[in-house]
Amino acid sequence: MGIYLLKKRKGVAVIIALLILLVLTLIGISAINTTTLDIMISGNERVGTDAFYASEAGIQVGVNRLPDTKQIPETKLKEDSYYWSGGPADKGSPKDLQNLGSYQLAGFDSSWAFKRFQVNSTGESFRVARETEVQVVFGPFNAGTEYGN
Repeated sequence: MGIYLLKKRKGVAVIIALLILLVLTLIGISAINTTTLDIMISGNERVGTDAFYASEAGIQVGVNRLPDTKQIPETKLKEDSYYWSGGPADKGSPKDLQNLGSYQLAGFDSSWAFKRFQVNSTGESFRVARETEVQVVFGPFNAGTEYGN
């Protein structure tokens, strides 16, 4: 009687093997989709980082040219990577750097002054833009001088 029961269950092994194969196939497809998504995310992160560093390059150019507040033209760094002064909408017509005027700093009397400037720069890499803004304070210098105007 035991041999008869085993003969009736011959097809069960094939069904179980097919179910295990189906589960393994679904796990493989899921792993491929996850890997593809991770690759896309890391690529987007790289392009965003390139755009940020291009923006930082524009900030450095702007800070180095102060107290001159003329615009920073669109400047190419490498293939499809640029920076300019202003925001993302200012790509075709960069904006001037801003002179925010005199600034009093605690610990200095009124015979000393500081000049404050704002530098905005946008970097773009493969059509991804990042904007950076800094404010710079120069001084101290005699309050009666015209430095930075």
